Amino acid sequence: MKYLVVLAFIAILASLASALFFMMRNGRDDKSKGNHMAKALAVRVGLSIVLFLCILVAWQLGYIQPTGLPATR
Repeated sequence: MKYLVVLAFIAILASLASALFFMMRNGRDDKSKGNHMAKALAVRVGLSIVLFLCILVAWQLGYIQPTGLPATR
């Protein structure tokens, strides 16, 4: 499970870097540059949602357990 999360974070960062590349690239066709950047950002959002849902399902199925600090008052 750890490897899946790490791989998903790397994919999210790669998509974000791709969007930055398309934004900073000097091109003649601004519309094409905007389309590529929008697709890269849409992929990043989609990957983030899928990662969140996978973590939620893994928690519900008992594959992972929360190990945070207990809430005390």
